[in-house]
Amino acid sequence: MIKDVLRLKWHAQLSHEQVAATLKISKGVVAKYVGLATAAGLDWDTVQHWGEQHLSTALQPRSQAASPVVVPDWGRIHRELDRKGVTLMLLWQEYVEANPQGRTWRYTQFCEHYKAFAATLKRSMRQHRRAGEKMFIDYAGSTVALSDGARAQVFVSAMAASSCVFACATPTQRLDDWIEGMVRALHFYGGVPAKSAATDFAGNREDRLMRRN
Repeated sequence: MIKDVLRLKWHAQLSHEQVAATLKISKGVVAKYVGLATAAGLDWDTVQHWGEQHLSTALQPRSQAASPVVVPDWGRIHRELDRKGVTLMLLWQEYVEANPQGRTWRYTQFCEHYKAFAATLKRSMRQHRRAGEKMFIDYAGSTVALSDGARAQVFVSAMAASSCVFACATPTQRLDDWIEGMVRALHFYGGVPAKSAATDFAGNREDRLMRRN
């Protein structure tokens, strides 16, 4: 991502705002890496053939390279992720902006350290899923804007074993929209799961009737 920032800024000659919009990052992150590269006396002709690791090392001042990485408040980050619309990308950008002179992790490292932290919070039982056995369905929490100014609901499904995801927009969350989403999802997967909430319920109901009789 650092190299992409410099390419769009120096080679394509885009503004900070245009670079941020293209890469879906904040202008503060763009300003930080462009500023570090300029302070290091670099230009696009010099760095265009460099790898990301080489470039990242070159952007760290010598006095900073030996300093420890600024460790985020993982507890706060974990709580922030519960808020609607908050992502790890957004929190990483805020972390970088809050430490313009400090040594910070890159996005992939940030995510790896957060996942390690999250794994220590609670124990979970491993679920063994068989391919094609189950499909999970729900509506996403956020709506999406349409060209006419209206908002659409986002229907989402995922296969339990592969986590293969399908999503589509529907006008509302009414029963006919739910059915339409299900039909489109099954067409996308090219089949039906071996089990679903409906078949499980029907099977349990039949067992109860048999026991009563």
